[in-house]
Amino acid sequence: MRKKSASSVVLAWLLAFFFSPGAKARTEEPLSVSSPDGQLAVTLELKSLPGPFPPGERAYFRVKYKGIEILSDSPLGLDFLGAGPLDQDFEVVGTDRRSNDSTWENPFGPRRVVPDRYNQLTVSLLEKKPPARRVDLIFRAYDEGIAFRYFLPQQEVLETFALAAENSGFHFPKNSSALILDMGRFNTHNEGEYLWTRLDEIKPSQIINLPVVIEIPGGPWVALLEADLIDYGGMYVSGVPSIANALVSRLSMPPRKESLARNITTAERALREQPVVGATPKATPWRVLMVSPTPGRLIETSYLILNLNPPCALADTSWIKPGKSAWDWWVGSFAADLPFTPGMNTKTMKHYVDFAAAHRFEYMLIDAGWYPSTRRDWAQDNIRNWIPEVNIPEIIAHAKAKRVRIILWVDYRPLETQLEDALALYEKWGVAGIKVDSMNRDDQEMVNLYENWARKAAEHHLIIDFHGAFKPTGRERTYPNMLTREAVMAMEYNKWSSRVTPEHDVTIPFTRMLAGPMDFTPGAFRNAARGRFIAQDVEPMSQGTRAHQLAMFVVYESPLAVLADHPGAYENQPGIEFIEQVPTVWDDTKVLAGEPGKFVTIVRRKGDVWYLGSMTNWDERDFEIPLDFLGKGTFEARIFADGPVAAKDGTSLSIAVKHIKEGEKLPAHLAPGGGLAVILTPVGK
Repeated sequence: MRKKSASSVVLAWLLAFFFSPGAKARTEEPLSVSSPDGQLAVTLELKSLPGPFPPGERAYFRVKYKGIEILSDSPLGLDFLGAGPLDQDFEVVGTDRRSNDSTWENPFGPRRVVPDRYNQLTVSLLEKKPPARRVDLIFRAYDEGIAFRYFLPQQEVLETFALAAENSGFHFPKNSSALILDMGRFNTHNEGEYLWTRLDEIKPSQIINLPVVIEIPGGPWVALLEADLIDYGGMYVSGVPSIANALVSRLSMPPRKESLARNITTAERALREQPVVGATPKATPWRVLMVSPTPGRLIETSYLILNLNPPCALADTSWIKPGKSAWDWWVGSFAADLPFTPGMNTKTMKHYVDFAAAHRFEYMLIDAGWYPSTRRDWAQDNIRNWIPEVNIPEIIAHAKAKRVRIILWVDYRPLETQLEDALALYEKWGVAGIKVDSMNRDDQEMVNLYENWARKAAEHHLIIDFHGAFKPTGRERTYPNMLTREAVMAMEYNKWSSRVTPEHDVTIPFTRMLAGPMDFTPGAFRNAARGRFIAQDVEPMSQGTRAHQLAMFVVYESPLAVLADHPGAYENQPGIEFIEQVPTVWDDTKVLAGEPGKFVTIVRRKGDVWYLGSMTNWDERDFEIPLDFLGKGTFEARIFADGPVAAKDGTSLSIAVKHIKEGEKLPAHLAPGGGLAVILTPVGK
């Protein structure tokens, strides 16, 4: 912590006096901090409230937005294995206030210049009774939301610890509704539908993934997330017994098999079963409430998660290249008039490389099957060699000649056992990066593995795409070689289900995408209108129209955009020219309109060119898009819209060019499951 000024010391002494047990009628005065624009305020107060807790004064915080209470008194506390909970009978022994007003540059996201303005309050608490442990509560108030974390200073009475639970409460107003992803357990791949649920219907037995997006009646929209997750279990939430509209944090538990090892004591087993084991000094991740008058504004200000992470840890990031990638896995063994049999073989991979080169894509991703595997003991698979059918050096040499770089899929288990040798070898081969898969966990051990992989991969100039992954928490600011990750029910589900609907497509920008980059693998070109979709493993379809798929390249945030389909699906097909031109990182982002599960319209700028993406659910829509964001001058609009028969034939696409000026409105017609993609280029520049 920062060294306190003389005025801070005096203030701490005064607070200690007024908060002391003998102070007359002044037990605890609230301590507050407000956002720079004054619209958000978070208040901490020590008091005793009726409820399910044992008697005693506890630390509660509450949040107001424009005078509207969006969190009523919500308790804070930590439970430790073998020790009493750290959650009551405190005295304030110090406070610290600081502010920040700066910007930083992010060349790998939806906004290049990121504002970072906040006011911060740190309140140091001391237990009044032995063992007299200390904890700091750190609150930050941004214009975009509020965040808090616990900090355990180094102290003799708490040198090492096993954290059994973090009991951070979030008590929302009555009649609030939420979009939730209920996977029902810890340690999942975070792939499912976000469904509307009344907060008072969420049960204590449920385990709800983050983000949770809450609509407060008559008030703002709120997104509950976490940031800067490192050396800690991932956070989930559950309902609270006997308290309606309340959520409480739950920490990801280690896999049970980790606690079943033989030849360990009962105490050692109990230690292994806790979500966090550590030593002081120790900071928890940030608990974040993004707050906005509209759901679209949540998307615009999701950089808040990045702001709550440390700056880039890499001295040089020039080797990290965003871009688009061809990909061989989604379509299966596709049928094509080719002089070879498509499959996991050298000729097929070269075919994809040639496609990537022809359309100026930066990468080709070779997925599972290129290295020898018994599929019995995954950790023993040899990820430092290739099967005879796939000559990796030959493919890399071919790609290099075409100015395309190769990304290799690896299962995390052999990666962990062969990490140093494998990454060094990939760098020597000239590989650009790795796609790490199948983790399906976010317990403390796995969280630390991600961090280690990111750091080690950066040392070897390798980018990373995480699949079978937990949600982002902004660590890509610190290690920007983590270009993207899955943690979303994405295009792959069309191979075996009908779950990835247009409704789902226009829900995830307002939910999962708030956490960070999202590898949805867009760009399917076998597009099925409503009622015509069939789930199939080989050459799968997408639900909705081709314009809907094109719009995803603008709507979805991912510095690495991995195209789903095979080269033949794009050959001589309208719409591929939009994919060729659309960037994957941006200078500015604006959400023009949208509502979760219904529709969304987003514009993003790269240089002086704007790109527009609009998508709808199965409802047909006609509306006008205001173009006030364009600025002065005339723009050429290249419009990729649903074709005249798109309601029956999802591949129907209309392409038109017109000139447009600032202040005009662009008429839009979206077919059921439809979309709109537009390139707006200044004329005469």
